[in-house]
Amino acid sequence: MIKSDDVQNQRAEQRFKLTRVGVTGVKKPIMVKRPWGKVTLDATIDVYVDLPSDQKGSHMSRNVEVTSEVVDRSVREPVRGLEQLTSEMCDILLERHEYASYSEVDISANYYLERKSPMGRSSLENYRIKGRTENRRGGPKRTYIGVTVLGMNACPCAMESVKNQYLKKDPSLERLFDLVPTITHNQRNRSTIMIQVPEGEEVELNDLIDIVESSLSSPTHEILKRRDEAQVVIDSHENPKFVEDVVRDILSRILKRYSDFPDPTRIEVKSESEESIHKHNALAERITTFGELRK
Repeated sequence: MIKSDDVQNQRAEQRFKLTRVGVTGVKKPIMVKRPWGKVTLDATIDVYVDLPSDQKGSHMSRNVEVTSEVVDRSVREPVRGLEQLTSEMCDILLERHEYASYSEVDISANYYLERKSPMGRSSLENYRIKGRTENRRGGPKRTYIGVTVLGMNACPCAMESVKNQYLKKDPSLERLFDLVPTITHNQRNRSTIMIQVPEGEEVELNDLIDIVESSLSSPTHEILKRRDEAQVVIDSHENPKFVEDVVRDILSRILKRYSDFPDPTRIEVKSESEESIHKHNALAERITTFGELRK
């Protein structure tokens, strides 16, 4: 008797449903067209579906086929954003995987914007942009767009402690500290926004990057000469921030920028600072909806 080579469709010995099964790290170029121009992204793509308890394996080649069909087309027909691709791919995945009830696609890519240093020197700065769609058969489909930004924080707690120690030695320094912030330790900060894109709306990644950078103690730059370095240090010390401050400032700016987004719109904000005087890092996060924030 000839046995079928479709091992994936055999019954699973241990009957547990799996939340996500798929392929990760698929590399593809993506052409994006925005009102300000076109950009080619070198993207990394992860593609998943769920797997029912009675099926041995998922047909992973279908994930790669869908990726090639949808993403490769963008080189000839540029898309408006990563979220367009993730949404379309999730729909097709549920068509191809008839046994699945859930699909998810995550796309991330390096992204460059021209920025100016405090003294006006231009350079291309690197950011990480992300798109994600989560789709349930017969249920809601949520599409997100987001960014990860590297910047700098200056610790307000250490700043106050240092100031108090100096004042104990010489109270007359109070006049100096009214003019010049005291020293503190610095932190490299990594902050991420993921925001759901409501039907009929668009979110501009450049706006999200601006929101994050304006919520940090200071942006950082690839190229800094001496005067630039000095000004970055001054700017950050004049604007000390905890990671908690960063997350709250981002949330406040998001609410203001997208004030017309409906209450069920979901948002995820995470900020992590790499501590310079500790062996651990500091992290703050909020996963919520616009409606909860408006309360």
